[in-house]
Amino acid sequence: MKRWIPFVKSGPRVAVVRLQGAISNSSRGLDDVSLSAVIEKAFRGKPDAVALQINSPGGSPVQSSLIAARIRRLADEKNIPVYAFVEDVAASGGYWLACAADEIYVDRGSIVGSIGVISAGFGFSDLIGRYGVERRVYTAGTSKSQLDPFKPENPEDVSRLKGWLTDLHGYFIDHVKSRRGAKLNADQDLFTGEIWVGDKAVELGLADGIGHLVPFMKDKFGKDVSFRRYAPRKPLALRFGASAISGVVDTIEERAAFGRFGL
Repeated sequence: MKRWIPFVKSGPRVAVVRLQGAISNSSRGLDDVSLSAVIEKAFRGKPDAVALQINSPGGSPVQSSLIAARIRRLADEKNIPVYAFVEDVAASGGYWLACAADEIYVDRGSIVGSIGVISAGFGFSDLIGRYGVERRVYTAGTSKSQLDPFKPENPEDVSRLKGWLTDLHGYFIDHVKSRRGAKLNADQDLFTGEIWVGDKAVELGLADGIGHLVPFMKDKFGKDVSFRRYAPRKPLALRFGASAISGVVDTIEERAAFGRFGL
């Protein structure tokens, strides 16, 4: 009740934002629209710190950028320190989110890194031809049907795609360097898409130390520190069992993303 008594200072408080799952441009994963209200609430009332509890294999680079930018904007505006705590994995876009924090802490078994960009798909041109299926596509614009999975690969399309990936990779590298700066080990190329575990990630400057959220915050703010937790709610339809097929597909895709890291 102390918090509600006028003119009596309450104890230290940490707002905890859970960022669990793949980052996507839909409301079923982590995206800026779904997280905006959660993040804004976490920074209200001037908490002593905001802690990001991260367990993400990555996903959309744009959504990663938007979420991280929102966290940084609020942290700078309100002068509130941000700490990231990695659970199983903060890879690719998950690490992009971690870099929004002022300091990053991991478990000794946490997987960190994968600073790269990937585009994957399937080609069906031989398959449909084998079954006598004819693909009919009509466009206005010579590049409108580029990367069509039902057509043979066009070297020009592949070259163009690789250019996009290179640009996105450059943005990712700029973000990591701007946030981690001189902490990064200059003797090793950290931007190949490779991943590292726990102690090695700390050694390379991708994380600041081994640490878990609650004991770390108690050491920093005292044993009376309180925690208020924030996380996005599932869409109403999913909570009541609707859109079941889409939910199953999304779950499979997310498990596949985690599966890349043996999780």
